[in-house]
Amino acid sequence: MQSCDENSWQKDLRDVVTDPEKLLSLLNITPDEYLKHFTARKLFPVRVPLPFIKRMKKGDFSDPLLQQVMPLAKEFVVTEGFTVDPLAEHDTVAEGLLHKYKHRVLMIVKAGCAVNCRYCFRRHFPYQDNSPNKQRWQSALTYISEHSEISEVIFSGGDPLMASDDHLTWLVTQLEKIPHVTRLRIHSRLPVVIPNRITTSLVNLLSNTRLKSVMVLHINHPNEIDGYLIKALELLRQARIPLFNQSVLLKNINDNSTTLCELSEQLFDAGIQPYYLHLFDPVQGAAHFDVTEQEAVTIANEMLATLPGFLMPKLVREIAGQTNKTPINLA
Repeated sequence: MQSCDENSWQKDLRDVVTDPEKLLSLLNITPDEYLKHFTARKLFPVRVPLPFIKRMKKGDFSDPLLQQVMPLAKEFVVTEGFTVDPLAEHDTVAEGLLHKYKHRVLMIVKAGCAVNCRYCFRRHFPYQDNSPNKQRWQSALTYISEHSEISEVIFSGGDPLMASDDHLTWLVTQLEKIPHVTRLRIHSRLPVVIPNRITTSLVNLLSNTRLKSVMVLHINHPNEIDGYLIKALELLRQARIPLFNQSVLLKNINDNSTTLCELSEQLFDAGIQPYYLHLFDPVQGAAHFDVTEQEAVTIANEMLATLPGFLMPKLVREIAGQTNKTPINLA
C-alpha cells in the first residue's frame, strides 16, 4: 500500500527552476551582475530542483552546488579537442541502447533529467532520436534477448528514475524474462537532487526482482549530502541494495583532496561506497570544468595519503571506443 506522499517527487519535478534569474533570486543573489550568463540556457536548458537549491549557500555565487547548474557565458567558447560526442555514443545498436562493453549494455530509459548539470557529457545527445517508450524499449529488449553474452543491463538516460515506478516495473518484468540477464544497475542523480524519489514501491521492485539490483549515484561534493538524502537512502540500505557513487573531477568545485576526502567519508557514513572519480569528459561547451590529468594525479595521491584504501575511488578516464574505463596510473 502506497503512502500518501509516495508520488511527492513528481511535484518536486514539476516545480524545478528553469530560469537562472529566479535561481539567483532564491539564493539572495542580485541577478543584474550575471545577466551576461543567462543566454547560455539556449545551449542547454536550466533545470534545478528546489530540494537541491536548499543545500546551496545563500549569497554565494561561487557555491559549488550552484556552479554545477548555473549557465555561464563560457559555454559559448569553442575549445579545440572538445566535441559534442566525446564518448562516441550517438550511434546506438538499437533505439536507446548502447553496447560499449561486452557483457553489459546501457539503456536510455528516459531522455530527461531532474537536474541539468552544465558539465554533462550527454548535453548534445540526440534524445529526440532515442526518446524512450514501450515500443522503443521493445527494440532494445529484442536486441538484449538475441545477445546471450549480455548479463547486465544498466538503466541510464537522461535519468532512468524519471520514469514512473509503474513503467520501471513493466521494463524490469520484461528483462526478467531474458534468462542470460542476471544483474540490473541503475545510474541516477535524481535521488540526490530529489530524495523523495526513493519510494517504497521502487524499493520493493528492486528488492523483489530475480535480478541482482545495484544503484550507482552521482555525487560530486560533500554539501550534496544532507539528512533528507541519508533518510531516503535508508530504505535502499534496509533492502540490501548496494549503493555506489561516481564523481566527476570538476575545476573550482571539487578539485582538491580536502573536499574529495570529506566526500568519501560522508559517502561511507551514508552507506554509499566510493566507486569512481572520473576525469572530465571533453564535451564542447564545458571546457571550463576541465582538470588536467597531471593535476588529477596529484590530487589522487594526496587522497591516498589520507584515506583508508576502501574509501579511495578509482581515478579513471573514459575513452571513446575502449572496451573498459581506463585507470589513471598514480605512480
